[in-house]
Amino acid sequence: MSLDKDTKTSLIVEFSRHEGDTGSPEVQVAILTKRITYLTEHLRANTHDESSRRGLLKMVGQRRRLLAYIRRDDFQRYMALTERLNIRRK
Repeated sequence: MSLDKDTKTSLIVEFSRHEGDTGSPEVQVAILTKRITYLTEHLRANTHDESSRRGLLKMVGQRRRLLAYIRRDDFQRYMALTERLNIRRK
């Protein structure tokens, strides 16, 4: 599943650190969170879709690694991001 262009653009504008920023960890985590939410709802309706389940697990792992990087780099930024996206923290 890919996000439509408008949704992705609005996430980039909302979470970017500076003008033209499309690849910062915050933007990546926001996009992954939106895709994870969509796939979770999809898998509730389609319980036997194993290939999507595998993709979901890969996305969750990637998001976890990005969040660990942000946490190591700047703890305040990590706290603000998880609060904005309603992500549980360890």
